[in-house]
Amino acid sequence: MKLFLITLLTAFLSSTTNSCSNNGKPTTVNKDTVAEPIQTERKDGLKNAYFASGCFWCVEGIYESVKGVEEVISGYAGGHVKNPTYRQVSYGKTGHAETVEVQYDPNIISFKELVTVYYASQDPTTFGQKPDFGSAYRSVVFYQNAQEKEIIEFTKNEIQKELANKKVVTEVLPFQKFWPAEAYHQDFEKRNPTYPYIVRISIPRLNRFKAKHPELLKP
Repeated sequence: MKLFLITLLTAFLSSTTNSCSNNGKPTTVNKDTVAEPIQTERKDGLKNAYFASGCFWCVEGIYESVKGVEEVISGYAGGHVKNPTYRQVSYGKTGHAETVEVQYDPNIISFKELVTVYYASQDPTTFGQKPDFGSAYRSVVFYQNAQEKEIIEFTKNEIQKELANKKVVTEVLPFQKFWPAEAYHQDFEKRNPTYPYIVRISIPRLNRFKAKHPELLKP
């Protein structure tokens, strides 16, 4: 869990703590009637996909290493609070999870392959990713249409078969709205390669994924 509170960017970047999360305790997310998914539209030939898997610093770095991915934005999704702040989300009271928006070229990489990246870069049986746990860091894959939902659920079921003694806790939710995170979170791993959390958590997680799927990496 996070060992610091972000009040000023200067204080944040100078901190010597080693975690991405706050001291908020896990909370139960209110799951009302499932809404219809919202399909994002683009005019540049790219598509968007949305994934939550622990600290978004880590997930952003992973997807930015993948072929066909043009841009990755860190933000928040899956909750009920409009215009959430990092501090609000990390306390686990908004229903949002730290999420990334993956902007990708479907002619180079498919949504199915992006889902493969998702499961290959985390432990889908935990309510968060070590050392960040709680509702703000839970695993969620968002779908925008029936085809994406089918791909996600099929992959989830296949993973479950492989992990017969553990339960896959990844949520499959209809996409509604993505809220970009504060500017200092964007490209955090790239801009702060010596930050303790990046060195001890993000980079090892990225390298583990690269070792599993070198065929999905950018040249």
